[in-house]
Amino acid sequence: MIQSRWMFGLTTALLPLLLVSASISEGRFVGMRLDNGALVPNPPPHDPNNPDTGLQKAFPTEIVQPADNLTTPEKVELGKLLFFDPILSDDNTLSCAHCHHPHLGFSDGLPRSRGRGGKGAGRERTGGIELTRGAPSLWNTVYYHRQFWDGRAAHLEEQARMVITTPEEVNADPAELVRELKAIPEYRALFDKAFGGKDGEAITFKNITYAIAAFQRTLVSFNSRFDRYAAGDGSALSPQEKRGLKLFLSPKTRCNECHGIPVFADRNFKVIGVPDPKDGPADVAKPEAERGRGGGPNGAFKIPTLRNIALTAPYMHNGAFETLEEVLDFYAGGGGRGVGLDVPLQDDKIRKFNLTPQEKADLIAFLLALTDESALPQIPQRVPSGLPVVQPQVPRQPTRLNLNSPELRRIRQLQRRAEREVSSSASVITSVPPARRGNRAGARLDAYRVSGRNLQEAGKRTQQAGAKSPARVVEVRPGESIQEAVDKAGRNGVVRIYPGTYHENVLVIHHGVTIEGVIRNGKRPVLDGRNLLPDAISGLGNDFKVMNLEIRNYQGNGVVVHKARNVVYRNLILHNTGLYGVYPIECDGVLVEDCKVSDTRDAGIYVGQSRNIVVRRNEAFQNVTGIEIENSVNAIVEDNYVHNNTGGILVFLLPFNPSKVQDGCIVRRNRVINNNTPNFADPEAIVSNVLKGTGIMLLAADNTEVYENEIVGNGTFGIMTIGLRQIFPAPTPLDVDPNPDGNRIYNNTLRDNGKDPDERLKRFGVPPVDLLWDMTGKGNTWNQPDATRFPPALP
Repeated sequence: MIQSRWMFGLTTALLPLLLVSASISEGRFVGMRLDNGALVPNPPPHDPNNPDTGLQKAFPTEIVQPADNLTTPEKVELGKLLFFDPILSDDNTLSCAHCHHPHLGFSDGLPRSRGRGGKGAGRERTGGIELTRGAPSLWNTVYYHRQFWDGRAAHLEEQARMVITTPEEVNADPAELVRELKAIPEYRALFDKAFGGKDGEAITFKNITYAIAAFQRTLVSFNSRFDRYAAGDGSALSPQEKRGLKLFLSPKTRCNECHGIPVFADRNFKVIGVPDPKDGPADVAKPEAERGRGGGPNGAFKIPTLRNIALTAPYMHNGAFETLEEVLDFYAGGGGRGVGLDVPLQDDKIRKFNLTPQEKADLIAFLLALTDESALPQIPQRVPSGLPVVQPQVPRQPTRLNLNSPELRRIRQLQRRAEREVSSSASVITSVPPARRGNRAGARLDAYRVSGRNLQEAGKRTQQAGAKSPARVVEVRPGESIQEAVDKAGRNGVVRIYPGTYHENVLVIHHGVTIEGVIRNGKRPVLDGRNLLPDAISGLGNDFKVMNLEIRNYQGNGVVVHKARNVVYRNLILHNTGLYGVYPIECDGVLVEDCKVSDTRDAGIYVGQSRNIVVRRNEAFQNVTGIEIENSVNAIVEDNYVHNNTGGILVFLLPFNPSKVQDGCIVRRNRVINNNTPNFADPEAIVSNVLKGTGIMLLAADNTEVYENEIVGNGTFGIMTIGLRQIFPAPTPLDVDPNPDGNRIYNNTLRDNGKDPDERLKRFGVPPVDLLWDMTGKGNTWNQPDATRFPPALP
């Protein structure tokens, strides 16, 4: 009891980390707004059509909740009290907050949670039934389309029902719980106010779960220092954190491809191969999980949010890693396969990469900047049952690195204070009157309000600058910084780079930015990563143009653009830029023209998860694949020269990605010549399955037109049309249609293909030919009367 007394006084009186909002009963809902009487999240940008910068992506607008459970203030007030009340459990000792502690990122600080029969809360909980998984954070759970690590609950209401009734966890009998609550006058009044009725008739088990779910939907986080930087406040992140942001966005690490901005989570469930704990129970699949994952493979888990990750150590679904550096080491080593586990369905994005000690520190520093507790509810001083509530706690240290991070400094300061108080008398701290504790919490709320206004004002300044100022032209000469020029140019700016060699990677967050090289006497500016830097240029803003540059020797990619509209790549020379040369992903409106790309380990020109695409007049050679269009809609690939790659032009639909379709691609008037380079992709990558000597490959693509191409000298196939089961054999679950449908192949020149086939062709049992079809899908047609083919008769 001594420990809990000093912790209570410490946290309520002294914790600078916990920016405590006003209690719900006072009618304040930080981060929420009322819409026809219901509370809904109110994240930035408040004008989705005019975000402040390219980093400020729109949060999801669809919220999964039953139509009969709108999130009203009355339900939230009731749900908060139920969340903290141990009356929910069969022995009246375990509340939701015991395992989802508000001061621990709404997790419990344990590797694996302890359910029925345990003592204490959060990090202090001991004994009882040890579960196979840790308690996931509840921050921004409103944006998840499935609940639990394995997605077995369709919504928060179902999650609450399962936890309350599971024998290993809360173990309540619904009828008995209803009787207990009806015996408490305060609960009778609160239920009647929230759900209608009189004298407690609204107290039902369904309404108990509905109220708890309504409260959880108000646990929103979108006012971190990252968010202020995304709103245009360039000083919100330190130089180290900005470097970490670049690494986070880089396809070298591929963090952003699963933990996407702004939620820093994803709707998909992934297999990454986290090892089972050495000192605890092995994980056991729940029978409801398969339907919850939406077709995800066995062993797949939810991609959780990284917001407030500073508060939720240890990490992964089973607490396998104590610190963030251990997590990064796991991913950099190649996931489960990298530690010697047999993980046949491990996600394709989990590949080995190298991080220097400085890069690791930079990336962790950025992750800590995602901390935001501005909507943190106070722990109530009492609940209607009169049972004791959880006491405040201090999070574990998320890293052992000595970083200059305000979030890390706060946690360590709290721990030092806690250690001092343990060795001294607790009576001084616990003698602070409740009124004073409340006043100090209110002072911290005032501090949050100032920072919230700053967030809005930063956005207004950014938009006003973009609206009123003409395009600013900033010139860069050898010895000067391109990044400084980009930041100075700002919204709608032009960065003009003069010939010379520059060694940096550049992040572009503003809209309307043009980066153009000046070509003089045949010489153009060169960005050289010296085989050390991750990416040359990372862009996030709309209306982004990059042109007239030579880019070489990067580990990650050449020019990558995330989730932007109207992107132009023009007259670029890219060589040895890691996985990809040109790499727009989740974009709308992409033009790639007059570029020359070589020596990439995946695709020279890759356009993925995007819409409305034109790729024309480019040359791609000595890559694993020359041009790849993946999970995209409405693409035109025309007049390109694609030669001496492993595979020439690929049109792919792959599972477990944000976009679930590949539709409407036109491939015309391209020269696809001698693509016979041995495959040098990472062995774990899906592209490693591309056979040497592939001209054009359609993989589960729909409604593709392939015509008037010159396809010559490709040693295995001219044009291959196959389904996903060739790569993902049954019974592997898929979340996309595995078959190619409605493709038309006609009027192409096919010559001298299939004369030097890949050795791996033998496993398929088919001959090398001009045209190959695996006989899956429907509505596919070929009009190539003089071509060799398999099967001999094509529709």
